[in-house]
Amino acid sequence: MLQEFKDFIAKGNVMDMAVGIIIGAAFTAIVSSLVGDLINPIISLFMGGIDFAGQYVLLGEGEYASMAEAEEAGAAVFAWGRFVMAILNFLIIAFVVFLLVKAVNRAKDAAAKEEEPAPEEPKGPTQEELLMEIRDALKK
Repeated sequence: MLQEFKDFIAKGNVMDMAVGIIIGAAFTAIVSSLVGDLINPIISLFMGGIDFAGQYVLLGEGEYASMAEAEEAGAAVFAWGRFVMAILNFLIIAFVVFLLVKAVNRAKDAAAKEEEPAPEEPKGPTQEELLMEIRDALKK
């Protein structure tokens, strides 16, 4: 059973998947930074300096200056700004993955075209072969 497990782990697909997960986690951090550090400030600029990710609706009693204060106090909040930012993160990640898959498919297609030999033109008999056929036909 241990040998089967070693064989399973050693397969290329499992290793490729592990590398993909690690790179995906690192890529998620990059996209989160892109959205949080670059896109949110631009959206905030258009919203009059309001932090878009910090937008919420209080579902209970009380008044709080920020979502963090409301959550710390245990109040129920409808954090719609975080949800919109999560959707934006997803769309950016999905678009970049789409571009990556498209580029990989192009590279695979180009490699497949290079590997395929060009179809050879049908060869007819050479001049010498034709002359030998004529000679043999005249001998008869």
